[in-house]
Amino acid sequence: MKQLLLACLLLSQLVQARPVKPDLAARLQPTVFAVTMVMIHDVVNPPAASRFYTYCLLGAHEIVAQQRNGIVSPASFTRNFPHIQINSKERYDYRIAALYCILETGRLILPSGSMLEEEQQKLIDQLKAEGYAEPLIGQSVRVAQEVAKTILSYAAADNYGKLSARTRYRPTKQDDYWYPTPPGYIEAIEPHWKTIRPMVIDSCNQFAPRPPVPFSKDTTSAFYRLAHEVYQVGNTLTDEQRFIASYWDCNPFAINTSGHMSIGFKKISPGGHWMNITSIATSQAKLSFDKSLMVHSLVAMTLMDAFISCWDEKYRSNRVRPETVINRYISVRWQPLLQTPPFPEYTSGHSVISTAVAELLTYLIGADFSFTDTTEILFELPERKFASFRQAADEAAISRLYGGIHYRDAIENGQAQGKALGEFIVGKLKKAGVTPTL
Repeated sequence: MKQLLLACLLLSQLVQARPVKPDLAARLQPTVFAVTMVMIHDVVNPPAASRFYTYCLLGAHEIVAQQRNGIVSPASFTRNFPHIQINSKERYDYRIAALYCILETGRLILPSGSMLEEEQQKLIDQLKAEGYAEPLIGQSVRVAQEVAKTILSYAAADNYGKLSARTRYRPTKQDDYWYPTPPGYIEAIEPHWKTIRPMVIDSCNQFAPRPPVPFSKDTTSAFYRLAHEVYQVGNTLTDEQRFIASYWDCNPFAINTSGHMSIGFKKISPGGHWMNITSIATSQAKLSFDKSLMVHSLVAMTLMDAFISCWDEKYRSNRVRPETVINRYISVRWQPLLQTPPFPEYTSGHSVISTAVAELLTYLIGADFSFTDTTEILFELPERKFASFRQAADEAAISRLYGGIHYRDAIENGQAQGKALGEFIVGKLKKAGVTPTL
């Protein structure tokens, strides 16, 4: 009896001495956010950010899908996805490989990707400290590196590399067309983004919205009423409306001027905000590593397709911004609360992408999933509670009216555009066998 008790005591001591390996799902949010921070550093524009998120997560998604039966491969619903065969004679941990693949793809594809080398080493050091064997870590890293190379080849064929060779955008001074706005008068961002290969949707114009209200200087016209609404709302904002506008600003191009001095402020992109909401929601829902990574990947792909769809319309309608119209025809001194982004007005980008992602997250996680968004704490704004993803998307959309940077029809028609796109992607995922995570 004494020998049995002694054996049990020794076993208990051994178990207690063994390092506790935390759930690697907890590593996913900081890994994705490390990619976000590099994009903030590089002032990556919103459409390009969605592309980088997609490719950084795509290889990781495939690594998990090849090991876990419940995770559907991206090849089942994406366009021209490459065949990836992981031939590893040595044992590896697919979760470690997936995490490292996110960082490795970011290292290779982002302008300042080398900044992620420190994150890669930090991840390896943490895994060692938690008791993962070095041979296992090493082989997982090698698998990640091989998959990342394949993803980079896939990304190279999406027409992104051809953008700089296309005809440079030249704004016209006709009254109804977009023209660069103060204070930076930045040239048009990504005028040829519609040529980027989509991930899930069929084409850039598959979800073209209804045409915008026609431009008119007539004070009795529908367009003038739209412009005057922006003017009036901007002059009578409540504290709550000001906060909502600032909360969803997400403008990587913000410039603050004082006299002859201009200071740039780096902020998260609209897609970056929704990627972080995804991290918050998957963590709060206590999703497994496998499901959490899949949700992140699907959100990134939806963002990418939504930006392609929205940017197709922006440079087709090429519509003038409220700031320009109001300064010309209503009040020369009026300024929007938010800085006007450097691209045409119609449709509202945040309205399109937020609504599309909200439809996806509603399907994957739930229609009444409440969460607390802490994304903007980094930019000195408090947390904000939402009863659902759709509520958050609705607030993001109307924030553009409060901010003075969009007319109402660009917001409402943008929401319809995003909803149609989101529902199409959900339909594709259902056919491929992707089921809700909860």
